[in-house]
Amino acid sequence: MDNHYDVIVIGGRCAGASTAMLLARAGLRVLVIEAARRGTDTLSTHALMRGGVLQLHRWGLLDDVVASGAPAIRATHFSYGDEIETVDVRPGDGISALRAPRRTVLDALLLDAAAAAGAEILRPARVTRLLSRDGRVGGVEGVTRGNRKAFRATATLVVGADGRDSLVARTVDAEFRRRGSAAGAIIYGYFPGLARDRYHWVYRPGITAGIVPTNDGLACVWVGIPAARFEASRPEDFRGLLAQAAPEVAESIAAAPVGRLRGYPGAPGYLRASGGPGWALVGDAAYYKDPITAHGITDALRDAELLARAILAAPHGGQAQLDAVRDYQNARDRLSEQFFDVTERIAGYRWDLCELREHLRVLSRAMRPEVDELLGLDDPNRESLLTG
Repeated sequence: MDNHYDVIVIGGRCAGASTAMLLARAGLRVLVIEAARRGTDTLSTHALMRGGVLQLHRWGLLDDVVASGAPAIRATHFSYGDEIETVDVRPGDGISALRAPRRTVLDALLLDAAAAAGAEILRPARVTRLLSRDGRVGGVEGVTRGNRKAFRATATLVVGADGRDSLVARTVDAEFRRRGSAAGAIIYGYFPGLARDRYHWVYRPGITAGIVPTNDGLACVWVGIPAARFEASRPEDFRGLLAQAAPEVAESIAAAPVGRLRGYPGAPGYLRASGGPGWALVGDAAYYKDPITAHGITDALRDAELLARAILAAPHGGQAQLDAVRDYQNARDRLSEQFFDVTERIAGYRWDLCELREHLRVLSRAMRPEVDELLGLDDPNRESLLTG
């Protein structure tokens, strides 16, 4: 294999598959290299916020998510200690409910859409190094899994959608524009028999929990604690921790989880520089924040379109493409910094319930401008977010 593409995307999950789909739909020649086999799961909170559901709707993929069995989420319950506040999902913008598909469903759906648009998919395969010349990234070398066949491909642009430990980010030494210090840990599993029509977030000083209805009649039930406390915990401690956070939820899941419990020790968030000569970053490779605010997938779908539009504004490389990709980076930062800051405060667990309520109000207020910006992308008379 020795071919040239307009864009090579390393990583075929939410951010990478969406970016590839949008570029291929616009007629670019795109190669996606994904390390995991189809249907492989990954750590995720699953929950889509309004902006994420809107993106799937705008791209014509929301019906497929509905058909997968991801239930309609029509309200969110917020438990502050023993007090519960309910917020209904307001219909509008073509959205009548939120959704929280399993990543085994959503990632496959997005990658299939990329392939249907004409993107070439190479999986399972691993990129071993980037090709560069005169300080500019120009392609990749790697190996397919299983038969260990080597491959080489060149491109005008290489997009790293390869997660927090991004090979692209490490190779180009992408600088950190923002770095957080807070890190929360989570333990989660999948349980049947819980309400299917609402998200449920639970907050008590020093501990949090949540219920996220997803596919196959299951709900993702998670408990969150400061990262330092996680070091002394084990997945087997899940029920005891859940009983501290949400006793009524702990009582309602007497059955064993469907599959194993999973734990994540937490990591500080960051915003990385996300564009340079011949390269760009998207998804967790570019921007990561603690999962406690459940906005990661929505970020990935938003930023995939911002990056795709930047590439399409200057698809032939050179200084014009470099400028466009840096405009994408600046647009992402403008939309992300308030989310980043409030997530940092929540994930630090140094709040009382009164302070926590205000943090969540800030988070809620930040979501509307994001949705408005996404809706504005369809307005040909509106000034592009990428240019200010």
